[in-house]
Amino acid sequence: MTDLLEPTTTLPQERRLVTAVPGPRSVELMARRSATVSAGVGTVLPVFVERAGGGVVVDVDGNSLIDLGSGIAVVNVGNAAPRVVAAVQEQVAAFTHTCFMVTPYEGYVAVCEELARVTPGDHEKRSALFNTGSEAVENAVKIARHATGRQAVVVFDHAYHGRTNLTMALTAKNMPYKHRFGPFAPEVYRVPMSYPFRDEPGLSGAEAAARAIAQIETQVGGANVAAVLIEPIQGEGGFVVPAPGFLPALAEWCRASGAVFIADEVQTGFCRTGDWFAAEHEGVVPDLVTLAKGMAGGMPLAAVTGRAELMDAVHTGGLGGTYGGNPVACAAALASIETMRELDLTGAARAIGDTMLPRLRALQERTPAIGDVRGRGAMIAMEIVEPGTTEPDPGLTGRIARACHAEGVVVLTAGTFGNVLRFLPPLVIGQDLLTEGLDVLDAAFAAHAG
Repeated sequence: MTDLLEPTTTLPQERRLVTAVPGPRSVELMARRSATVSAGVGTVLPVFVERAGGGVVVDVDGNSLIDLGSGIAVVNVGNAAPRVVAAVQEQVAAFTHTCFMVTPYEGYVAVCEELARVTPGDHEKRSALFNTGSEAVENAVKIARHATGRQAVVVFDHAYHGRTNLTMALTAKNMPYKHRFGPFAPEVYRVPMSYPFRDEPGLSGAEAAARAIAQIETQVGGANVAAVLIEPIQGEGGFVVPAPGFLPALAEWCRASGAVFIADEVQTGFCRTGDWFAAEHEGVVPDLVTLAKGMAGGMPLAAVTGRAELMDAVHTGGLGGTYGGNPVACAAALASIETMRELDLTGAARAIGDTMLPRLRALQERTPAIGDVRGRGAMIAMEIVEPGTTEPDPGLTGRIARACHAEGVVVLTAGTFGNVLRFLPPLVIGQDLLTEGLDVLDAAFAAHAG
């Protein structure tokens, strides 16, 4: 892996524990948090961060932790990439807000121009900017319904698309995302995902797609479908990578039926999987793409980018929002995209996968509780099960995660059944840090699943 650290941070790139994790200062701040922050807002690791960059986060007690989470796939370019910092500082000094719908500014247009360049396909494109992935998904559905005059939206088992009312309806998992928050938006229909680890053995991507399409046609009716919405690699659902052929078959059915094919690239986008976007792996060109997370180096920015005839079908004033395409976030996005090109972060993501996958598969061979290792680029997961079965083991998954946290490695969990360890390192992490993080993971499995 190319050493990318020098241009991206001045923080020492080391794992360093000077207190227990969490340390006394973090414990003190957690008490203040409990007194003022809603209990409904969760925390994975109760350490308070003071600085971060490259592949580390440094907490208020001076502990330096290896970051294998990237703020959930957000800081692909690092937590304080120099180009992003400089661009944000310059824009803040000029102006922080005018509202693009009142008096526009060049940064918004420049971001849309970049999105037209980097998203899949060479067709004419338009974009609209928002604040969050949920907003992007919700607006993509609005656009598809308006353009087609249809209402039904097809989504998949294990999907995650957000926390607004409509995107909760699109999301598959009840706890914690949907529990007691209904009723939800109507005209949402769920069909089976291609999930190779849990599908019947030998089921191909084309066969899995035919299964889903048959259910759409019999239970919804192709003529009623406004959009098919799918994550090319599922995120919160457990980094489920569909079998080859699944996505192309769905896209082809959409073209034939007049439905809009929407790729939710909120978590997979911006070099994370070793391509700019995960749909590119099989040459799939979506009609609409939803974007956020890795787009702006940690600043809140999201987008819908798609075919000009779809995006322009909406009446003037039908899309927008007060903060959508905030000028500071737009400046950060332009700097982030420039950083991704300059440092070849698609190549960096592939190199991360080339390091991680062999190590994790070797660990799987000697650990019966690891049922599956999967992913692409720097979006990698392990599914933890009762040995010899596909029965999920969320308890062991949690113990492994907590053991890594205690030793100064930030890892995340995911999955419909809570039994997936997922790894999303910053794309600028150094080889030594990545290897050390994997060493800590090995030791955690030896201690808890040996």
